[in-house]
Amino acid sequence: MSQASVLFDVPGPKAARRYRLLGIATIVGVVALVALVVWKLYSENQLTAQQWEPFVTPRIVDVLVQGLIDTLRAAGIAIVGAVVFGVLLGVGKLSDSRLVRWPSWTVVEFFRAVPLLLLIIFIWGLASYPNGVLFPLVIGLILYNGSVLAEVFRAGINAVPKGQAEAAYALGLRKSAVTRIILLPQAVKIMFPSIISQCIVVLKDTSLGYAILAPGLTVAGREVFRTFDNRLATAIVLAVVYITMNLLLTWLGGWVQRRYIGQRKSPGLVGGVVQSQPDGGAGGTGAPGLA
Repeated sequence: MSQASVLFDVPGPKAARRYRLLGIATIVGVVALVALVVWKLYSENQLTAQQWEPFVTPRIVDVLVQGLIDTLRAAGIAIVGAVVFGVLLGVGKLSDSRLVRWPSWTVVEFFRAVPLLLLIIFIWGLASYPNGVLFPLVIGLILYNGSVLAEVFRAGINAVPKGQAEAAYALGLRKSAVTRIILLPQAVKIMFPSIISQCIVVLKDTSLGYAILAPGLTVAGREVFRTFDNRLATAIVLAVVYITMNLLLTWLGGWVQRRYIGQRKSPGLVGGVVQSQPDGGAGGTGAPGLA
């Protein structure tokens, strides 16, 4: 019996007809909505050449490209910093020492609770940074997203089968070595999709630099629509750029996972016998589980 037939019954003639009608109605509704949007844009003179011509003007293109470079630079620094910050706090929350565990817990919960925009503005105003400075944006992104990633790493470490750590302790390894050599690499493998998702969030959140005029795409777009009074066209162009960058980052994450990490397989039934996970995830305590 196929998996599909286990999850739901095969639709009969009436159900199949109903599904076809629903599909046709959905397509018609989407086409009508798109047509309405286009008509609205046309009636508001948002599809004229005057609104879109700046985006093929070399001078404006250079401004947007420089904004894109600034955005990628801020996102790159913030992603690296957030991953390092998250690993330290995630491991710290699992420490046996209260002097490490409770401060780590406090930092994570505090920065996860503070709205990111307010955090960026607070850091910017705390040291009276001038407009156009990237530092407050990057620090805010690191603190907030690093705190989120700390929970991701903590959950990943806890998800590693206990047999892995027990086997390492049986060989005489200390807890720091077990975490660094055994648990953390497997946690990254387990949580890699969540890590990539948070990296995408970091990339999108660079747009909040608009509030402090930090260099980036949104500030470059601000200069464009203030000059040409084409706010909607500018917003659409920036949205397309952000969506493209996020899709490329998602593709890169998927490629890295396939190439260097591989797919984590769950235990399954083969011939009525439970098969263990290829990374020793069956919970065995023997040394082969460390390979």
